[in-house]
Amino acid sequence: MKKIFPFIVLLFVSITTFGQEAAEMQKAVKDTIQKTTYQPPVNALLWAISGKDLKDTSYLYGTIHLIGKEDFFLTEATKKAFDASKKVVFEINLENMNDMMSQFGLLMKAFMADGKTLKDLMKEEDYKEVKEHFAQKGMTDFLWNMMERIKPMFLTMFASTDLTGENPMMSGDMKSYEMELMAKAKLQKKPMDGLETAEYQMSMFDSIPYDAQAQMLLQSIRVDSVASNEMEEMVELYKNQDINGMISMFDEDEEGIGKYEDFLLINRNKNWIPVMGEMMIKQPTFFGVGAGHLAGEFGVINLLKEQGYTLTPIKDKTVLRRL
Repeated sequence: MKKIFPFIVLLFVSITTFGQEAAEMQKAVKDTIQKTTYQPPVNALLWAISGKDLKDTSYLYGTIHLIGKEDFFLTEATKKAFDASKKVVFEINLENMNDMMSQFGLLMKAFMADGKTLKDLMKEEDYKEVKEHFAQKGMTDFLWNMMERIKPMFLTMFASTDLTGENPMMSGDMKSYEMELMAKAKLQKKPMDGLETAEYQMSMFDSIPYDAQAQMLLQSIRVDSVASNEMEEMVELYKNQDINGMISMFDEDEEGIGKYEDFLLINRNKNWIPVMGEMMIKQPTFFGVGAGHLAGEFGVINLLKEQGYTLTPIKDKTVLRRL
């Protein structure tokens, strides 16, 4: 079983940012897409979207939600695609991230239903192991009394964090592609939107049994050194723009989070296609979504192709460290 965190930073925004609610969730794509022989796409993070009924080119860009500042990069082609677009769209609408009431409401959705706590889901010795792990990371008893009510998959986000030190996002040691691109969009006064709501992202984890989440958390703590290697591997894949390698890592985890691929990944990708179509026909749009959503038979690239769009990879190696 692999550790959950590397997959979270590829697939979900609201878990790492507690972002603002965007537009209402659109209806899922009906399972009537004509099947064709799947061919893996070229490895590239940036894709031009044209054809069908589009007058202007839109762009699809694969992000990683958290990455070390020394590994963060953008290419000249990505900057040009961003500048040429009239609208910026993420998985969720991040424009109102500073709305404290919205963030509070979103945080409430992270708690387990029916007053359950982690202690209710684990053997006594396993629970003690997890609690001691977080105590070593600097979590106080007061904070633990609240945190153990959170869905275990969210708690995993803190499993490798030194809670006694400075927040790596605040210190600048970590960067978020979404936050960097959002800042650029604000400077250019571009409107922003989301493909789904943050509430929807948070609610999906109610579909994974809490006791299964608890076991993933436990294993995540026990394989901490392995997880560090997995995160390093994922970052290297990202830097090499190896979108096929990233989706393969997810598929290989058949005993862990990979068991829930249908609703964590595939269904979301399908849901996004008609939303993207409606946005692109109105104006050229820059879509920034987790890179784990791009490749695969049910990845966004292939699903758009099956709807009649032309997807063209743009792999410019000219790197820009700043927007």
